[in-house]
Amino acid sequence: MYIGDYLGRRALYSPDRIAIIDVGKEPVLRLSYRAFDERANRLAGWLREVAGVGKGDRVAILARDGVEHLDAFFACGKLGAIHTALNWRLHARELAALIEKTGPKVLLYSDDFREAARFLQQDATDRSHTIGHYLHCEGSGIPGSHPLQEVLERTAPAAITCDSLDLEDTACLLFTGGTTGLPKGAMISHRMIVWNVLNTVIHDLRHDDIYLCVFPLFHAGGLFAYLSAQIIFGNTSVLTRQFDPVQVLGLIEQERITVFAGVPTMYQALTQAPNWSRADLGSLRFCTSGGAPLPVPLIEQYGEQKGVRFKQGFGMTEFGPGLFALPAEDAQRKAGSIGRPNYFIDARVMDDANRLLGPGAVGELVLKGPSRFSGYFADPEESARALDADGWFHTGDLVYQDEEGYFFVTDRKKDMYISGGENVYPTELEGVLYRHPAVFQCAVIGIPDPRWGEVGMACVTLKPGATATEDELIAFLRENLAAYKVPKQARILEALPLSGMGKILKRDLKEQILAEM
Repeated sequence: MYIGDYLGRRALYSPDRIAIIDVGKEPVLRLSYRAFDERANRLAGWLREVAGVGKGDRVAILARDGVEHLDAFFACGKLGAIHTALNWRLHARELAALIEKTGPKVLLYSDDFREAARFLQQDATDRSHTIGHYLHCEGSGIPGSHPLQEVLERTAPAAITCDSLDLEDTACLLFTGGTTGLPKGAMISHRMIVWNVLNTVIHDLRHDDIYLCVFPLFHAGGLFAYLSAQIIFGNTSVLTRQFDPVQVLGLIEQERITVFAGVPTMYQALTQAPNWSRADLGSLRFCTSGGAPLPVPLIEQYGEQKGVRFKQGFGMTEFGPGLFALPAEDAQRKAGSIGRPNYFIDARVMDDANRLLGPGAVGELVLKGPSRFSGYFADPEESARALDADGWFHTGDLVYQDEEGYFFVTDRKKDMYISGGENVYPTELEGVLYRHPAVFQCAVIGIPDPRWGEVGMACVTLKPGATATEDELIAFLRENLAAYKVPKQARILEALPLSGMGKILKRDLKEQILAEM
């Protein structure tokens, strides 16, 4: 059955082509599609025969980036099981709550998270669900855990497929951050994967592309933004254990990378790496930036110093994740835009009464299309709230579109604050701050104020060797913004809290600031 058996098909069409280069291994692991498919078949065989995993069962993974994530994902696809990727930034008790909710039969973990695995094993008496089998990628493992390498060596590589698998069946669960409470498990169907690949290929990929993946593989950006399309296309992808600016610049040159994707904080970090000035980035066809608007000075720096062209994208776990794309030729002409919807995406702007808005009007971004998720796992109420009566998915992003159909994100609904009755959009303020020559990273948050309801606070980190005072930053904003938009305070910090993807965590930042006040 071809649905779910992506590697089986690719091993048939291009068995000797290099699929994965895992530079987190010592020595570096280079896998052909034939060898990659054999690994997935071996693991699928063990999961079925030893762990009793079948269609619809969950297999969880808690690990740094590496080929093991893909072993598990493609083995699950062959069985019709559900790959369940856990965010390793979560506390062990939060992980235990997700285990309780999703009920995986197997947990695969890397040595970094052996203590978390031990906690899950020992804490099992407090839960109604217990994990039946543990697999460890490296190290000695916890008692009763099976070494993945031995499983792969001792299990026959017989081809395995699930004949009853359907496009609407769930391939994996990816957890959304949410604003409060336990993360929600977005159900990613095989249908969603295929349509996202179509959207990605139409806009971006060629048959000879080499992609460097630095996003965490428990995120949609890691597992699906380019990686799944690369594999279905039969291309080569390079995996790193985690983002390292020096390593990334070296790999682009050594492996002749043609496609690289990151978030703005990653691109900023690359310019500060000691090997930036001598790095040869000439193999890149383009870089893609997502997660937040890419500051124009950074676009200009890459273009002038390295000849790099930027595409900008926008996506989310529940849809795609490839939703919008801004081509390189528009990167400066349409600076700040997320571009236009990808080929199979219908995007509109609605007000709070679900009325469609025209060009220039700010409203909520709503979406339709076949690359939509199937709902939230074991959460029918949240699933029902995600869609309105006409089938539009409400994103919570405030946007507008111009007369040419280019979309601009004004802010997240939850990040917007109201000061003295006026809506203030932090993204606009942050765009101004990034033009200050001393600013490296920044985030504007709303904090309570007895007179105005809320006022802004600008939180900034400075470039190495740069100097600025908090008063200077406020004055700079006053020179560029209406008075009501200017934050009342600024803070210069050593670092801003970042997610595993490198996005600034505004909720964590706000909690930190309020705790200090």
